[in-house]
Amino acid sequence: MNLAVPDEGVLGFEARGLSGDLIRFSDFRGRVILIANTASHCGFTPQYAGLQALHEAYSGRGLVVVGFPCNQFGAQEPAGAEEIGRFCQRNFGVSFVMADKVDVNGDGAHPLFKYLKAACPGVLGSQAIKWNFTKFLINRAGLPVHRYAPTTSPAALGEDIESLL
Repeated sequence: MNLAVPDEGVLGFEARGLSGDLIRFSDFRGRVILIANTASHCGFTPQYAGLQALHEAYSGRGLVVVGFPCNQFGAQEPAGAEEIGRFCQRNFGVSFVMADKVDVNGDGAHPLFKYLKAACPGVLGSQAIKWNFTKFLINRAGLPVHRYAPTTSPAALGEDIESLL
């Protein structure tokens, strides 16, 4: 994985997609990015519908939504890539970018999440991600500008997204 050059922000990172394809965040240069760690068996799983709604409402204006399945919280994402993809499509019509399953905390955390947590800490400066559906909003320059708690619905992000588009 690439380590971000500070002025590149998230644009210096790569990840694998659910289908194994390479996701280059540099391909999203000049776009607003919303990144969320996701899970299929969580009380917040219905937020997939809200993320999809944001994708549909704003992708034409420059928003990219990227979901990162994670199994670190209550083992709520036990499936493999193919099953995760089917679940998201079948239940929520997900057509936004979905990365392969990653860790977001600990030594094995994906480098992108290590960067996001340091650049945009949570309450009282905490860096650890507390649960599924923590969301990070990235400006057009690739820099994180806001971190949202799992309890924040995707619909509540509309004004912040609008301000960056």
